[in-house]
Amino acid sequence: MNISLFSWVVILLAALAANLPFFNQQLFALIPLKKDAAWVKPVWVRLIELLLLYFVVGLVARQLEAGVGNVFSQGWEFYAVTGCLFLVLAFPGFVLRYLRKTHA
Repeated sequence: MNISLFSWVVILLAALAANLPFFNQQLFALIPLKKDAAWVKPVWVRLIELLLLYFVVGLVARQLEAGVGNVFSQGWEFYAVTGCLFLVLAFPGFVLRYLRKTHA
């Protein structure tokens, strides 16, 4: 496949994964945590979920890179930049979950 297509797939996957913890009350959108309808998933669970999804997207990107050719070694700078990019991609979900006013 095209390398440019792989890049867009990884970016789209990262955008979806970064917002996933903020749009549902389940763990990884699969595992229900509580049966109570009034229960809200705590912030620390969302942050741990965000961190784990960052590594999942990284593993998918690494596998796609390995399928194309050689896997390049990365330093700490790469992980710092991609971690910050992942947080920027999570911003819309954070705003909708915590900063949007609800009119009751």
